[in-house]
Amino acid sequence: MSDQFGLASASDQRSAPRYTSLIRAAKLVCGQGEFVCVIRDVSSTGVSLRTFHALPTDVSIALELQNGETYELRQVRRNGFEASYRFLKPVPVERLIHENWNFPKRQLRLNLVMPLTISTLTQKANALSLNISQQGARVECDAVFAIDQNVRVYNDFVPEIRCKVRWRRDANYGLAFDNFFTLREFALLAARVQCPILLTEENQ
Repeated sequence: MSDQFGLASASDQRSAPRYTSLIRAAKLVCGQGEFVCVIRDVSSTGVSLRTFHALPTDVSIALELQNGETYELRQVRRNGFEASYRFLKPVPVERLIHENWNFPKRQLRLNLVMPLTISTLTQKANALSLNISQQGARVECDAVFAIDQNVRVYNDFVPEIRCKVRWRRDANYGLAFDNFFTLREFALLAARVQCPILLTEENQ
């Protein structure tokens, strides 16, 4: 009997650690882009995920955790916004569950590149986002802004967001949003920018 990850034999099942319930945000990375997902269940051989929009269709796809660890996947079953994947290589479940961190823990980030406008009361400048999280963004901009300066960012995909400049390194800035994206808003933004065909009428 096969399990929901497509395991074909009882010996495979016996060799895999017990199936574990886990609710955690992560991202799916493929040729279509980077997309927010929620890990629902995991074993050493597979994982069950849910997205907030239609699933990416690329055959070559990987799961990336918030700590940057990446696991290659193969889809074995899908139903709406939910799918089961098999790891191409067995995964130590305890390592995945506890997520070892070599750097300070941070929010899930997407390498979402898009043009932005940054404005203040006295200036307006073109910028480019390099990555974005629910709470902030790293952007590249030739204009000069001060640390702790209040700015606003917006484009065709993002309504005006009020931010504060937290750090600056050459032409790169770290922005902290005054109001955070919900995980669902964040996920839909990523799909809208990278692959709008994944959006259905019910979540546009």
